[in-house]
Amino acid sequence: MSMARTIREFERWRLEQDAKHKTLGFVPTMGYLHRGHLSLIQAAKAENDLVAVSIFVNPTQFGPGEDYERYPRDLQHDYEAAVAAGADVVFHPSAEEIYPSGASTMVEVTGKMTTKLCGASRPNHFRGVTTVVSILFNIIRPDRAYFGQKDAQQAVIIRKMVRDLHLPVQVTVCPIIRDEDGLALSSRNIFLTPQERAQARSLNRGLQKAMEYASSGVDGSRKVSILTKIIRAEIACQPLSAIDYVEILDAETLDELTEIAPDRDALAAVAVRFGSTRLIDSRILSAAPKGEPLLCTSI
Repeated sequence: MSMARTIREFERWRLEQDAKHKTLGFVPTMGYLHRGHLSLIQAAKAENDLVAVSIFVNPTQFGPGEDYERYPRDLQHDYEAAVAAGADVVFHPSAEEIYPSGASTMVEVTGKMTTKLCGASRPNHFRGVTTVVSILFNIIRPDRAYFGQKDAQQAVIIRKMVRDLHLPVQVTVCPIIRDEDGLALSSRNIFLTPQERAQARSLNRGLQKAMEYASSGVDGSRKVSILTKIIRAEIACQPLSAIDYVEILDAETLDELTEIAPDRDALAAVAVRFGSTRLIDSRILSAAPKGEPLLCTSI
């Protein structure tokens, strides 16, 4: 497998593959890979001839006082894990390679979609995300790109960017991968103390209770006010938790809802701090009875 540290090195690799007319799947990451990332690489490998993985901690999506410098990094582990999962090339550029001196162009999805949920407390976060993803799409030129459902708002925003700009890439969003205790896998989980981790399991418990209630069919089971109370109550009883938000929105547009429609999914999303660690999690809620587990979805 190849390692490319510059755009020129990646373009040289890509030129060699273009001659073979092979499809390319792309998994953008910030590294410190876990089973969630590896599931995306495996999904990409199943649908494409070749898979590229980027490892780049993007400075433009971190705000003042956030954990850019502290974000965990382990390139050797990431390279070996990506190889084992089926990646054909790892792109690991420097910040100066992605943002050359004097760079001042940003790609931004405007509107309420980017100012609610994580966008409310991290006002420039998604502008940094859409900028770096568009840059990476231009460099990698993938046929398909793979993102995790855990970053649900990010996935919705990237899909809108791709549609609005008519970018020639298919976006696939794959299910959340969880540890045995139900905690959604995240590179930041390593910062949790044992007590914080035990209490962080309340995110999944609250979302699971809401999902079960929403599909129960009992009176009031579709009301967003009731469902958010269920989630919030489960998390709030944990003494170390500090809730940023608990919201239920339209799963495709992130519009506000008063109740879940019988023919349209809703997104239940939470962000909670435990000590210095901010965790996010989400579930798809449906007023219809539960069917098959959610598989990767594409546009």
